[in-house]
Amino acid sequence: MPAAVVEYKGWKEGYGCGYCGAARGKVSAGMWAHSMTVQDYQDLIDRGWRRSGKYVYKPIMNQTCCPQYTIRCRALHFQASKSHKKVLKKMLKFITKGDVSKVASEEEPMDSHIEDVATCDFPYKSESQVSQSELTPLAVDQAEKVENEDKDSGETKEEGNVPKVESDSVQICADKDTPVPAEPSHSAKAVHAPPKPGKGADLSKPLCRKAKDIRKERKLQKLLQNQTGTVEGSQLQGDQAFLLQNSKSKTNQPKNIEDFVCVPLPDDARHKLEVRLVPVSFEDPQFQSSFSQSATLFAKYQMSVHKDTPSDCGENEFTRFLCDSPLEAEHAPNGPECGYGSFHQQYWLDGKIIAVGVIDILPYCVSSVYLYYDPDFSFLSLGVYSALREIAFTRQLCVKAPDLCFYYMGFYIHSCPKMRYKGQYKPSDLLCPETYVWTPIEQCLPLLERSKYSRFNQDGKAVDEGRLKELGRVRVLHKRTVMPYSVYKKRRKGPSDEANVQQYASLVGQTCSERMLLFRS
Repeated sequence: MPAAVVEYKGWKEGYGCGYCGAARGKVSAGMWAHSMTVQDYQDLIDRGWRRSGKYVYKPIMNQTCCPQYTIRCRALHFQASKSHKKVLKKMLKFITKGDVSKVASEEEPMDSHIEDVATCDFPYKSESQVSQSELTPLAVDQAEKVENEDKDSGETKEEGNVPKVESDSVQICADKDTPVPAEPSHSAKAVHAPPKPGKGADLSKPLCRKAKDIRKERKLQKLLQNQTGTVEGSQLQGDQAFLLQNSKSKTNQPKNIEDFVCVPLPDDARHKLEVRLVPVSFEDPQFQSSFSQSATLFAKYQMSVHKDTPSDCGENEFTRFLCDSPLEAEHAPNGPECGYGSFHQQYWLDGKIIAVGVIDILPYCVSSVYLYYDPDFSFLSLGVYSALREIAFTRQLCVKAPDLCFYYMGFYIHSCPKMRYKGQYKPSDLLCPETYVWTPIEQCLPLLERSKYSRFNQDGKAVDEGRLKELGRVRVLHKRTVMPYSVYKKRRKGPSDEANVQQYASLVGQTCSERMLLFRS
């Protein structure tokens, strides 16, 4: 598998903030990612990084005016709030009956993730001038020879520090007998002796079910079997059982997302909504054929909602911002059928795209990058609706890829009230900016009320386990040759760049610094 190649740009200080309005308040570090594996990006976002196109940036939390905390939702445990259900019901009523009542909605204003991407930072993201040939390493055997040049005979390389997923979440993904919130437990396997005649129900037999529930399940199963397309872009087949299981009526149990999005529609439904998952690749026929329509929708959205000028949101800007991705597409035997990488999740209403959610599918999560939609359909609360669909999609992917059970929503910014809505997608966790461990948001909020910057890990002795320990082992790409920094440092001519490399490696951590290639001219 090709290694990631990055070009570190250093810190950018004192530029405009879209959250608090400070003219020179933001501080962040950034790098151009010419290519990147999905595992590298997973590890980076678990250290507070985030991408915008091929530019990957990390707020300097204790210095920036509005600290941005990475937030994730535990998708398998997610329970829709009352306002979330209103949005789902509103969409269902619109599709089935054509109801377009534009009553002022009370749900959170999740119309897009535009604020996360820090568009005011775009002037700093000038295209890299490095040629492709310079970024291509020489043959592996030559690279390995140089890498071994400075290694001690007894030195052993540490194993990749793969982020750990909480054991309870993994079990819920992998173990069908583990109870999920709002679902009955199937773990009790006690053997019941058949009762004597007249002494009650036979507990060894399945419970009686209402005829209404049986008819509903049969109708849904028939609907799924007759579909020739895909659900959320993934092939049906094995996922049918998951969709059926999560759409069954549950006595005295609150409805989950699947109960709303997997409902079979009547034959006389007024509209047809189709969600397509399209790989972000100009070699993909679906992506190619829908590109013009998608780019036009992006421009309409940006000009209407964010007041951009036409020159700010042309096809070139659209491509650089939402189509250029450093992530290399990957397929794994135990991964989702659609594979890992960057995708556009297109919402087609009656043959027309009305919204596009840009997402990255990574080893442990679906990461939301951006959303744009047709302002004419804003009454459907498409920002909230798409987020709920992405959570449902994460749950669906987890059927095939048990580790993939989180939904990353970008950044949570407590100091900006309009960005607090993400905390309402529960249960959710915030990333500690010092030790990079996940902490339930309920434990973080009191700390953030006292100070906009806070360490969430309350263990005073805890440290960043993935911190930089050996600078010399940072991998460097120099003159098309891969080498450890210790070798490059000896060969380098001119002033020392150690401080710059130290800063980079400290921010990405030891594991990524040994896996990714830091380009040096």
